[in-house]
Amino acid sequence: MKEFIEFIAKHLVDNPEEVEVKEIVQEKATTYELYVAEKETGKVIGKEGKTAKAIRTLLAAISAKEGKKCSLVIPDKKQKENQ
Repeated sequence: MKEFIEFIAKHLVDNPEEVEVKEIVQEKATTYELYVAEKETGKVIGKEGKTAKAIRTLLAAISAKEGKKCSLVIPDKKQKENQ
């Protein structure tokens, strides 16, 4: 799943080398945090959040097929630096 998110994100941005996906496994679900260059966050979110929603829809379909639950978070680069 992590590789799938990276694949999509790298094809949406101008600087694919700055794409990073962090996987947080919890008891009932897995959360993926997608980090991209600060200037390119809008590209993965899309107009009115449509691109992010489409990625989340694909993740939901794949994870449901595997019997899992997962979510995608696209935090600001600043939030990553504070962790």
